[in-house]
Amino acid sequence: MLQIQSKALGSCEIEEKQLIRFSNGLFGFESHTEFALLDAMQRPFYWLQSLRDIDISFLLINPYLFRSDYVLEVPDSDIEEIGAPDPDDILVFAIVTVPEDVREMTANLQGPVIINRRDSLGRQSIHLDPNWETRHRILGEADGKRDNAC
Repeated sequence: MLQIQSKALGSCEIEEKQLIRFSNGLFGFESHTEFALLDAMQRPFYWLQSLRDIDISFLLINPYLFRSDYVLEVPDSDIEEIGAPDPDDILVFAIVTVPEDVREMTANLQGPVIINRRDSLGRQSIHLDPNWETRHRILGEADGKRDNAC
């Protein structure tokens, strides 16, 4: 077990398999390449906590939980960067933004985070399908109130 500090959760003990390496970091945070994937206090969310800076963390959600029709087309180069895993070893997350009014929370479906859970390698991919937005509302989708544009 390893001890880390998390802004959201404080001091945490994690297993080594929770450590994820992003060779290119995340967009806007390229110098942060080592993260821990943590369960959030509230399901179905997770935290992606930078090991370099306690103040850098991202709230994540599995996009298929609120958009079962989400189709992810990942470039071969992105799959190769995370070790070309079996499809069963790939985890897909969207980064969540929570504004003051939590009912307006959104997920970035154009910049999914893909993780090879077998080898603990991750990458933020670019998904240019116009059906998916960088600020896709979560709660309306989960309640079945889908925007007709998608």
